[in-house]
Amino acid sequence: MRVAMIGTGYVGLVSGACFADFGHVVTCIDKDAAKIEQLKGGGIPIYEPGLDVLVASNVKAGRLFFDTDARQAIREADAVFIGVGTPSRRGDGHADLSYVYAAAEEIAGLVEGFTVVVTKSTVPVGTGDEIEAIFKRVRPDADVAIVSNPEFLREGAAIEDFKRPDRVVVGTTEERAQAVMRELYRPLYLNETPILFTSRRTSELIKYAANAFLALKITYINEMADLCEAVGADVQQVARGIGLDGRIGTKFLNAGPGYGGSCFPKDTMALVRTARDYGSPVELVETTIKVNDERKRAMARKVVKAVDGNLKGKTVGVLGLTFKPNTDDMRDAPSLAIVPALQDRGAKVQAFDPEGMDEARRLLDGVAFMDDPYAVAQGADALVIVTEWDQFRALDLDRIKLVMNRPVLIDLRNIYKPDDMRARGFTYTSVGRP
Repeated sequence: MRVAMIGTGYVGLVSGACFADFGHVVTCIDKDAAKIEQLKGGGIPIYEPGLDVLVASNVKAGRLFFDTDARQAIREADAVFIGVGTPSRRGDGHADLSYVYAAAEEIAGLVEGFTVVVTKSTVPVGTGDEIEAIFKRVRPDADVAIVSNPEFLREGAAIEDFKRPDRVVVGTTEERAQAVMRELYRPLYLNETPILFTSRRTSELIKYAANAFLALKITYINEMADLCEAVGADVQQVARGIGLDGRIGTKFLNAGPGYGGSCFPKDTMALVRTARDYGSPVELVETTIKVNDERKRAMARKVVKAVDGNLKGKTVGVLGLTFKPNTDDMRDAPSLAIVPALQDRGAKVQAFDPEGMDEARRLLDGVAFMDDPYAVAQGADALVIVTEWDQFRALDLDRIKLVMNRPVLIDLRNIYKPDDMRARGFTYTSVGRP
């Protein structure tokens, strides 16, 4: 089948490359000429493990193309996907749908023959209805089906998630559209992937409901971590003890400095706004947002406590800046709250991240960015692990201790064992463990 993908951001580029790898002919379209030239030259504008190889192999095979001109790709397409950004709108927390609606207007002016127009971007309930209204206004003669097909991609594991998903959700009751979507995802039938067909509004809500539930689960275990510290329990054993219950599950039960990234913060806020607009508030989600925001600030206080309550004139090393490992994404990362809070208390901060340094330089002022973890530890009065990159799990701890001013380590991801760290002579603080 022929696919046009509007947008070459995280969702659009990963989805387009994976559809091409399924055997479809895909053209990824973006108005950013520099980005398109970069992609045509073999460059990848985002960091996602394996994406460079996937893109290169499908370009070579003649199945994946990039263009700034949407006309030919949309006219020839069986399905046109909208994969543009939907950031939080300033001031009210609603999703900014201006890029989605602009894409819909452009598509409406170009489609020929029966075309399935698919919203891949994360959008609030009712967005598909608005897109349908745009088509009726711009091209009342267009033979189209407006479909919702939310993405469930984890940054750092997006290709695996696309090719071996837990499920595919498709919001349409139109039989012709269902047939097109089945054909697009036909390779997944080999893995017996469930494909759930629902109404469009149900599909739109599924995405928000899923992300809000996972955000709530993270926030819940973080609150349990605080309680564990108060009563002398171990949150990792608590998480295992409850996670072995099949009704709960083990995923998203790792205590830490709070959630961030491109999805959970904006999607929980958008769900709250939608729920309020419809007069059906989601108070659990509202509380989750509030608790998570406070969580990040609380991590800075944990660092202060570990260095005897005073950071003035001291050096703090920070390992990890992105919101999670295996990505260069800094959006709503805990480090963006923790680092300024440490600076406000008088600390000099030096930091390292394997992939997020370029973006961090743009977002964090007054930070000394170093070349490796050992340079970060050099002369530090405290070392803080904020992101659990694999290379931080096997540090030469003797070397770290030797170069630090004081062997104080605050592990916000619980990647080391307290007894081992104390045996090595570190003053060690973790999250939710005695």
